[in-house]
Amino acid sequence: MFLLNDKIKDLKPYDPEMGDTPVHLDANESFLPLPASLLAELAAALPQVAFNRYPDPAARKLCQAFAAYYGVPAENVAAGNGSDELITVLFTGFLQRGEAFATLEPDFSMYAFNGYLQEARHVPIPKGEDYAIDVDSTVETCQREGVKLLIFSNPGNPTSIVCPREEVRRLIRGLPDTLVVLDEAYMDFSDQSLLPEFQEYGNLLILRTCSKAFGMAGLRLGFAVGRKELVDAVKAVKSPYNVNRLSQALGTLVLEHPPLLGEALETILASKKQLVEGLEALLKEFPSRFTLLPSATNFASLRLPDGEALRRFLEEQGISVRYTAGLVRITCGTPEENRAVLGEIASYFAAAPAAEEGR
Repeated sequence: MFLLNDKIKDLKPYDPEMGDTPVHLDANESFLPLPASLLAELAAALPQVAFNRYPDPAARKLCQAFAAYYGVPAENVAAGNGSDELITVLFTGFLQRGEAFATLEPDFSMYAFNGYLQEARHVPIPKGEDYAIDVDSTVETCQREGVKLLIFSNPGNPTSIVCPREEVRRLIRGLPDTLVVLDEAYMDFSDQSLLPEFQEYGNLLILRTCSKAFGMAGLRLGFAVGRKELVDAVKAVKSPYNVNRLSQALGTLVLEHPPLLGEALETILASKKQLVEGLEALLKEFPSRFTLLPSATNFASLRLPDGEALRRFLEEQGISVRYTAGLVRITCGTPEENRAVLGEIASYFAAAPAAEEGR
């Protein structure tokens, strides 16, 4: 009888807990649908998509559109089926069994998961009490442990905090023999990107996504940017036809409309401001009930001892949020959705006694 190996026999499929709650504030997607004018262009483009043919393995037009939008050379861009696939490609191609990789915890859980599947040695490096990255400690740990790949998100998920650009520079330069994978999935909401200077580092790959600010989570589009020798290695390792024709065509069209994307980004940032200001008001009304972390993303993160209870309460009211690593993560939504979640959090705090710290 065939038996699954020990590595996968107890694994469970990824479950984002997509329930039937009417208000979804748990996945950090854009709450904005694509504009009607853009949808009309996408519909007009469909008959030109050759569904009977394999897609361009290099996704050239898509990478050119991405490169033009961000002002980087197209030859330094590789496209993926979401940045999730690119993370898998990096662990598969740039790490060998038993080699060490490091993460800065808490962070995106799929980093450690991919390292586990690759049978690499995980070196988790804790962030500080305020969730800041300790550059000196990180460099020292990576050097001591012989880390081959360091991967972390900036701004951080689930913390919502951004590490200043100068500190990230110092980290990369302090680890010249380590591949540093800088996941800038949420950097469209901040101003600390290293994209303009990626050529200065021979050990840096930057990941970006169309799922957060651009309203294309359903198309699954991600990108890796780095020096040509690194990007060429990514292209060599990935599946030949990893980005389908439909995603390539539609993603290219969307990226060719910077003004529309800029308007959407401004709307999302205004929503985040509304959400954060509402949470700050709640903090004044219910002092000491939670800590609100500084947000450089499209979500807000709350630290409180009864975070899981708050998540369950909100779910019962038809609102889904994420509870992970001791933090309640709330994606900004429409003005009505923001008001709904703020109102229900106020109701929870008014009705529930304060939980004891550490309980």
